[in-house]
Amino acid sequence: MVSIRLNAIPLRQQVLDGIRRAIIDGELAPGERLRENDLSVSSGVSRTVIREVLRQLETEGLVFAARNKGAIVRTLTQKEAKDIYGIRGVLEGMAARLFTNNASAEQVGRLSRELKLVEDAYQSGDVKRVLESKDRFYDVLFEGADSEVLCSILKTLNARISRWRALGLMHPKRLPSRSASTIRELRAMLRAVRARDAAAAEEIAKKHVENNAAALMALLDHERIDQVA
Repeated sequence: MVSIRLNAIPLRQQVLDGIRRAIIDGELAPGERLRENDLSVSSGVSRTVIREVLRQLETEGLVFAARNKGAIVRTLTQKEAKDIYGIRGVLEGMAARLFTNNASAEQVGRLSRELKLVEDAYQSGDVKRVLESKDRFYDVLFEGADSEVLCSILKTLNARISRWRALGLMHPKRLPSRSASTIRELRAMLRAVRARDAAAAEEIAKKHVENNAAALMALLDHERIDQVA
């Protein structure tokens, strides 16, 4: 049963964040049934709140409603991965281009500081810290892009993107060299941003996502081979 710590943030948001994080981190496994009563007891909120949270998670693509079973954690598929990464590459490339054109010097400085935290997180080997630092890095990038529509679309996809990112980071066959490549690619994007080269920033951001997708597909192919062997 997932445990949710409560604090000063509104209860509904805490429960939503807690269950979302449990799904992204794999604490709630694909195919697992989310029983309203269990979640209500563990979180200390009403089943009405739990229903609202589960509907939101369904909107985000993390769970689906099964007839006579309630909410179930969505199973990850290669088709979804290809769709998500294809869309993500286009959107994050656009965000990098818009950030380069629109961001203030202060926002560029913030992006640089967040990238340093991403580097530190990778060096620590703490997957949760890596995920949180990359979320902050992209938050700054999307905010500086200054496009309300783009930010809204990316926020809708963010939970599903984070779930795949977590899978790639936690996979036992992940190559250590991918972490070093990630840092090099993000540094290159930052250099393009500082040079105010929007076309280069966009291309590097898109290539970064493509490289991540290729690495993830290789891991999933390994998994499929292992299951057949």
